[in-house]
Amino acid sequence: MTKKVVRINEATIRFAGDSGDGMQLTGTRFTEATAIVGNDLKTIPNYPSEIRAPLGTLAGVSAFQLMFGSTRVFTPGDMPDTLVAMNPAALKVHLRDLKKGGNILANSNAFTDKNLKMAGWEADPLTDGSLEGYTVYSMEMSKLVGKALESSDLTSKGIERTKNMFALGVLFWMYNRPIQPTEDWLRKKFAKNPSIAEANILAMKTGFNYGETTEIFTTSYSVDKAELPKGKYRNITGNVAVAYGLVAAAKKAGKELFLGSYPITPASEILHTLSGLRNFNVKTFQAEDEIAGISAAIGAAYAGALACTTTSGPGMALKTEAIGLAIITELPLVIVNVQRGGPSTGMPTKMEQSDLLQAVHGRNSDATIPVIAPLDPADCFDCAFEAARIALKYMTPVILLSDGYLGQGSGPWQIPDPKSLPEIKVSHPDSSARTEAGFMPYSRDANEARPWALPGTPGLEHRIGGLEKENITGMVSQDAENHQIMTDIRARKVQNIAKEIPPSEIFGESKGKVLVIGWGSTHGSIHVAVARAQKNGQSVSQLHLRWVSPFPPDLKAICDNFDELLIPEVNMGQLALLLKAELIRPIHQLNKVRGEPFRASEIEEKINEILG
Repeated sequence: MTKKVVRINEATIRFAGDSGDGMQLTGTRFTEATAIVGNDLKTIPNYPSEIRAPLGTLAGVSAFQLMFGSTRVFTPGDMPDTLVAMNPAALKVHLRDLKKGGNILANSNAFTDKNLKMAGWEADPLTDGSLEGYTVYSMEMSKLVGKALESSDLTSKGIERTKNMFALGVLFWMYNRPIQPTEDWLRKKFAKNPSIAEANILAMKTGFNYGETTEIFTTSYSVDKAELPKGKYRNITGNVAVAYGLVAAAKKAGKELFLGSYPITPASEILHTLSGLRNFNVKTFQAEDEIAGISAAIGAAYAGALACTTTSGPGMALKTEAIGLAIITELPLVIVNVQRGGPSTGMPTKMEQSDLLQAVHGRNSDATIPVIAPLDPADCFDCAFEAARIALKYMTPVILLSDGYLGQGSGPWQIPDPKSLPEIKVSHPDSSARTEAGFMPYSRDANEARPWALPGTPGLEHRIGGLEKENITGMVSQDAENHQIMTDIRARKVQNIAKEIPPSEIFGESKGKVLVIGWGSTHGSIHVAVARAQKNGQSVSQLHLRWVSPFPPDLKAICDNFDELLIPEVNMGQLALLLKAELIRPIHQLNKVRGEPFRASEIEEKINEILG
């Protein structure tokens, strides 16, 4: 039969099933094929914190969502157009988010009485009419792969596991994606077990051919290539981008990169990535705990390496005293916090922006520290590079605030020409820096950075540690006036970084009724909401902060040009608190802590509320 191909500008797909159904893998393979086609895209994974939650339960549902389009894509999408539901629990959890009239691709073999009961369905929704208003494609995925692979060497359990590849094949047909890249990937991944590779490939092709030949599908969709700036692109997650940014900065500075880290969700991929880059002069140390991780990194910084440590919120709490040590010793250190839901262990696999106050103020005493926050996965590269550059230039630790949405989500990244990256100049004093009075380890340059004297340099012996030091000489000092001077210098040094911040970019008019201010991963949702408001003729603009400590020098002047300020945050209002103190004016807040990013529609509704 002849099937209709409908051209669309964008689509949002969500894959959902048990945590053992391979939904993250399926979504990732669809994403890679989509990137090869040339669409712009954004993704977000969603999986339970349990290693293997009970099969068929609502708590055990794992999901992966992506939005792709022929124009610029800023979010993984508010509501999916298509939901792949591998079992009743997946349908139960995610049906509420599906657009009315959207597509449901369901594995009907999993809709047994037992599974329906575990998911809380009173009857089979695929047959009782409760899904009226949606386009339902009920497919016996398990049965179909069983028939396709009946001559395979795989066990019945192994054959059952290929059903996600069947679903992937159907989606490849439905959205006109190429299957060859996944076929090549499977053969490479299972090179030592070719029978597994071939079984998965056959299951995928069976799904593709099912979409092509079965009469239940009458329409497929085509999404044109996006018009992105010319260059070489790859799909990248935020965590991998952070790792690459740190390596690039180390290369530009002529330094060895050292990572001292303890594995923690959702930051562990940075450690995994860097551990595979030893040929780029990278050393990774998997410590026994968070304190050992950052302490080793401080030692590496003292020895002359570009040092970094990675963690999430609970790990930041453990690293706090050592962060103070890095501040008082004035050593360059990049501290990456991939935020998650909290407090304590909280929700390890869910995102949140709740560590902002911890980053800016969460230490004993007045211990000022610069804080930078990327706005999307690709920007994680630039922010990691910039954090390293600032740390080396100003001899200070720098915190990079990412989160689980950015760290494990993905999007296209234009691979930069290394020659286009800023140079990072690093110098170490030699024996000529010693005066008749000795070496002065706390003398200052124009940026108020102290000299980075490497241990073992003849004549440059000096004290370093957690006790307060005398200005200039570095002698241990408990003098009250000297402590005031040193505290002022450390704070002033961070404020000097504001001179490095370029003029803020405003999306929209520079004056108006409402300015929506955000930081970190809220950028995409805010941008889409503001764009919709502008299209409706509303006076709304967007300002997104990359540096949250120090603030951009032009922040107050920009805010003074707007009647109302709105700050959406995935926390209870932490940036709003800081800006109320900075600007001394009322601020509208939009806050949520549900372990998920904002939908653009939520921000749009708040804008409409403010404008009446």
